[in-house]
Amino acid sequence: MAEKGQEEASSNPSRASKISEEFRNTRKEGKAYGNIDNTSVNKKDFQKAVDHLDIQLKIAREMGNMAVEGRIYCHLGNAYYLHEDYQKAIDYYERYLKIDIEVRGTKEEGKVFNCLGIAYYEVGDFQRAIEYHERGLNSFKEVGNRAGEGRAYCNLGNAYYSLGYFQKAKGYYEKHCKIATELEDRAGEGKAYGNLGNAYYSLGDFHKAIDCNECDLKIAREMGDREGEGRASCNLGNAYDGLGDFQKAIEYHEQHLKITREVGDRAGEGKAYCNLGNAYRMFGDFQKAKEYSERDLKIAREVGDKAGEGQAYGNLGDAYRRLGDFQKAIEYHERELNIATEVGNKAKKGRAYGNLGNAYCSLGDFQKAIEYHEQDLKISKEVGDRAGEGGAYGNLGNAYYRNGDFLKARDYHERNLEIAIEVGDRAGEGRAYGNLGNAYYSLGDSHKAIEYSERDLKFATEVGDRAGEGVAYGRLGNVYEGLEDFQKAIYYYKNSVKAFDHIRSKLIFKDKWKISLRNTYFDVKSELWQILLKQGRVVEALLTADQGRAEALNDLLEVKYGFKGLPPEMGTLSANTSDILSFLPSNTVVIGFNKDGIVSWVNEKGAEIKSRRSLINVPVTTYFQSLLETTHDEIGVRADVNCEDRSLRNPKDEKVAKERSSKTESHSSHFESNSLQALYNVVIDPIRDLLHGDEILVVPQGPLCLAPYAAFMDSNSKYLCETFRIRLLPSLSSLRLIQNCSTDWHSKTGALLVGDPWVQEVVYEGKPLDQLIWAKREVQMIGEILQAVPLVGMQATKDEVLRRISSVALVHIAAHGKMETGEIALAPNTMRSTQILVKEDYLLTMKDVLKAQIRARLVVLSCCHSARGEVKAEGVVGIARAFLGAGARSVLVSLWAINDEATLEFMKVFYQHLVHGRSASEALNKAMKSMRESDRFSAVKYWAPFVLIGDDVTLEFEGID
Repeated sequence: MAEKGQEEASSNPSRASKISEEFRNTRKEGKAYGNIDNTSVNKKDFQKAVDHLDIQLKIAREMGNMAVEGRIYCHLGNAYYLHEDYQKAIDYYERYLKIDIEVRGTKEEGKVFNCLGIAYYEVGDFQRAIEYHERGLNSFKEVGNRAGEGRAYCNLGNAYYSLGYFQKAKGYYEKHCKIATELEDRAGEGKAYGNLGNAYYSLGDFHKAIDCNECDLKIAREMGDREGEGRASCNLGNAYDGLGDFQKAIEYHEQHLKITREVGDRAGEGKAYCNLGNAYRMFGDFQKAKEYSERDLKIAREVGDKAGEGQAYGNLGDAYRRLGDFQKAIEYHERELNIATEVGNKAKKGRAYGNLGNAYCSLGDFQKAIEYHEQDLKISKEVGDRAGEGGAYGNLGNAYYRNGDFLKARDYHERNLEIAIEVGDRAGEGRAYGNLGNAYYSLGDSHKAIEYSERDLKFATEVGDRAGEGVAYGRLGNVYEGLEDFQKAIYYYKNSVKAFDHIRSKLIFKDKWKISLRNTYFDVKSELWQILLKQGRVVEALLTADQGRAEALNDLLEVKYGFKGLPPEMGTLSANTSDILSFLPSNTVVIGFNKDGIVSWVNEKGAEIKSRRSLINVPVTTYFQSLLETTHDEIGVRADVNCEDRSLRNPKDEKVAKERSSKTESHSSHFESNSLQALYNVVIDPIRDLLHGDEILVVPQGPLCLAPYAAFMDSNSKYLCETFRIRLLPSLSSLRLIQNCSTDWHSKTGALLVGDPWVQEVVYEGKPLDQLIWAKREVQMIGEILQAVPLVGMQATKDEVLRRISSVALVHIAAHGKMETGEIALAPNTMRSTQILVKEDYLLTMKDVLKAQIRARLVVLSCCHSARGEVKAEGVVGIARAFLGAGARSVLVSLWAINDEATLEFMKVFYQHLVHGRSASEALNKAMKSMRESDRFSAVKYWAPFVLIGDDVTLEFEGID
């Protein structure tokens, strides 16, 4: 056929010349698309390349030049591969292979086998990929192509890696590395080290993974290969994730992100976001994981990476599942499944089924979860993905476990274990042991539970997985507690705490990460203090419970004040009660949640610490959340609205609002005592006989951090604040830090009064903010009492507030507060980085406050929801905590949206008492009393929202009578 074409061209010289010229032109224009190593081709370039190649193909056929025809098929395969149409790519590669064998024997076979292997790899057919790469390897060996041989080993390693045969993959990567070193191919050597690092990572040998990836990083830097440096940084981040060193992991992922931006690699940037999202998800910061996955998704769509888009949907679904939004998780995993189906990748389709199964399991639909996991299992078996098969068995085991079928759970986890051992997945083997430990414990076989949990612990220790160690120690504590071997239970619980504290110790100055870690691994310290209490070790139980309170805040305070809170020995068996009582004020009440109620510790008369229990017999957190919601309804307030009274209204609107308020007060006056009495009965009544004097200091937990303690009502319809002044404390450690801080550390004079910042330009979450006339009146009134000039309107910019905030003894802010966190809307900065107004220009965030050098004795946040935030194991993470962590000695905040006129009257009485030398708690109590006795503002909703957190301070006001 080739000879015939040549004869035809020779017999017609002008036609031959024309064909040759057309071929040269089209080949020149289409040549750039013949390299399979290109990273992306946009739609326009792709179509242009294919059009040129089609012309070349037509000419080659007319000329009868089969060799050229074959090469064009190869280029078309490359183009379709880059366009992610892998089935079409495979079709063209197979045409090329057929012609190549016919025309040139085995000379080019290795290359086309390589192309076919890579294409089958992309569609998830790893067995076919291995088949072609092995043929390619043999072909390269026959012709003595050592470089091609090395690439074949690399590709074989990738295919076996994707099947979960990590040990086998490692062997191929080692052969690739040897050849690359022999040929002095430094780029190939670096890539081989990177792949070896990934293999060691999946085998659970994180230290060797780090060693290999550091070799990759070193070579990339030697060669000035910034993309290779980014790849190595990415892999190092993953390895440190495995070690539980999340701070270092995130640092490497951020380095990878920086490099991708520098070199303009958008696809790589998306991958960096993906890995950052995974790191934050492993760390327990699911909100941050969601944000990074959204960025990854955006880039995948932008560059047309369908596979990356599917992966991003999968990660987003997992983040939403962990955030508790299961319907959203299912929605994203269905999109993940659709894309996997669209691109024809069966392996990824199986993973999508697995993710859907996990989402339905979290939703409580175990039957549907099992159906999806079985589909995942079926696909894993079809494609020969042993690691995927093992994962499917593990997920099925978890679903059956959640459904109460512990026998089936055990059987599936044993299959998972068998596969993990077979493929050399050490970390997966450890997880399987842990799951089997849970199953056997639930089956009542404590000895088997101990055996498997100890194996889990051994593996976690061997691979350096400190988080895994902590979980295994905790599980062993649970088993021994069930066996009533309390000494062993305490030993294992303490080791669990130690493991998590080790992780925490590496998170230097990363407040948000510490909060996430504490929230993720909350149960261990809770279990420990409960078992200590059962043993009658009341003080040790108290200190253990306190060690789990406000840990990240205490770290901030230690850095701020320059010394430690509770000495380390205070949490050990050597703790001396007299040492505790030396700093703990009388009537300090520490509240802890246990399995069936709450426990309260009280320092009675400064002489003895006693504990009491209140049984509830329902989920404690849910019980108090519901009770507080009922309380808000009964007293006529809502904690989930923004500034319900603090907005400008015309006279008609104000009349309607007053009529509605009057109806609400009439209704609430009849019912408000029900829930307030219930709160008193559960929280206060069991310890009432232990409380003496006129002040209570409460260290609350969970939803009780947001309870209106002042309004708790006893059986005689008497409010708690009528008997006691009340303060809240984040923890005993924070109390000690504040107490030990010299009074000279905080400013003695000066006031920053901020009211009614100019916000007419601000649109927050789609809604414009109104000016707050009453807030302006409030700070002007306070300014007259204190003889200070307030910042109002356009003067109250974010920059100006931050400039002045570090030099005053008193900060008072009356402005809009963000409902979720209490963060404050100030006037936008006049100097901005962009013309478009962004939150950073006007919103005083927790991050802004924590950066400020605050030395105020008292911060008053007369803003709606300023006491609010996310309720975590750390406590309430909101703006009030940020002010304490930044150095404020005490903070006065509001639990709900506050009425303007009532707040004006409240603050007037508060400052009148404060300016005449009364402490903050005394002034607060007097203001509440004045409001209760008034005609207009006696309802609870007007005087009960204000809460004092921290120390009880007095202020100096020079020259004021």
